[in-house]
Amino acid sequence: MKKLVVSLVALCAPLTANAADDASTLVLSIRRIGLEWSKTQVRHPEQYQDSPVSALKADNQDFIKGVFDTALEYNKNRFQWDNSLFMEYGETELKPYNEAPTVSENADDILLSSNLSYACWDFSGLKLGPTVRGAYDTEFVANDGAPRQNILRTNAGISLFDNAIIKSLYLTGVYEYDFTYAGEQTSKLAAELGWRMEYEVRQGVKFSTNGYYREYLSYSQYVPTDLERDLSAVLRLDTNLWGDLTMGPYVQYRRARARGVEVYGSNFIMGVSFNYITKFGLN
Repeated sequence: MKKLVVSLVALCAPLTANAADDASTLVLSIRRIGLEWSKTQVRHPEQYQDSPVSALKADNQDFIKGVFDTALEYNKNRFQWDNSLFMEYGETELKPYNEAPTVSENADDILLSSNLSYACWDFSGLKLGPTVRGAYDTEFVANDGAPRQNILRTNAGISLFDNAIIKSLYLTGVYEYDFTYAGEQTSKLAAELGWRMEYEVRQGVKFSTNGYYREYLSYSQYVPTDLERDLSAVLRLDTNLWGDLTMGPYVQYRRARARGVEVYGSNFIMGVSFNYITKFGLN
């Protein structure tokens, strides 16, 4: 560990002298507030009915989903500190004639996270350095008899960030404390690759993608619904309609496998999103 710290300090040393010359900025980034009309296709939902992950046990159907994604972004010297809140919820209620109504959640997620990165090197605007992150991952409501998901997660590793295209590209180790099930709290170790990228195709048209792949390596105990692998990816094409209002197609894919199931569960969504996207400088 001592050798690792010394090596990291030596790696970052070339930029330390110029750190005082960098200005600080504080920006409230409205990454997306919008509505999405979607069509979802789910594979093997019957195998994941006991899972707290709503996306893996949803029904094949059309639905409307609300999304709220904001971040408070602070940059000073070589540091970047983002505090973000992501929320999404989609639900369909079916009311068959002369039968009791049924409700199915298609999406239910609340993710509160804080991410701190330091630029040891700057390659023509592409920064490289260590990154640490803390997050709380939960849901609005429990669904279909399963408990509401509750996970505390910490990451540490290395990241490329703050580029015109590559907003974040990281490889980290992960520690999770999962207290979804009362009496079955689980500590887990994993490796995670994640990304958030944007590309301006032309003025008023932007392509963006974000997601992660997480591979779990060890657990403190056996819980059948704990995931072994988890992939989540979103691709969007936003076109400005008027001011900060945009519209465009999007694709969302979730694929995962639980420890107690031999097949993968997946959720593939195609749809159209209507969003409000902007930024506010606070200093």
